[in-house]
Amino acid sequence: MKKLLLVRHAKAEKDTTVKDIDRPLKYIGMQDAAFIAERLKENSLIPQIIISSPALRTKTTAEIFADHLSLPDPTLNKAIYEASQQGLLRVINKFPSEYDFVALVGHNPGISQILYYLTGEIRDVHTSTVALIDFETDDWASISGDEGDLVYFSWPSA
Repeated sequence: MKKLLLVRHAKAEKDTTVKDIDRPLKYIGMQDAAFIAERLKENSLIPQIIISSPALRTKTTAEIFADHLSLPDPTLNKAIYEASQQGLLRVINKFPSEYDFVALVGHNPGISQILYYLTGEIRDVHTSTVALIDFETDDWASISGDEGDLVYFSWPSA
């Protein structure tokens, strides 16, 4: 069985003087990411690896999760930045087979779209939201639409 933890990055600054990819997290975003990471830890929902968009806000979110969950530094994948549902599916299908539980830290609307595509669940995916999806397969490459079960969904105010 494969497990995918979708993570939408924490709340970022809306500063328009920097490129979108360079927008940092707000202080409240850093607090929210730490809060959700601790909630995952309390529920023993700890992925083996974190794969993140290289955008500053996602990278920082992923680093906060890695720190709180005692995981290695996140792996950055530029294909996640501005990815559509199909782009994210291609990333997921190429996950290393030796990992059974992977966290993907990305952006909306892609995270909401891939959640719906994989599970059929329509959810509001706020910043710092996590969604755990279980798949009845041992092969990331075989994962496609409507094959996942949403087994955990949370955000800081939930």
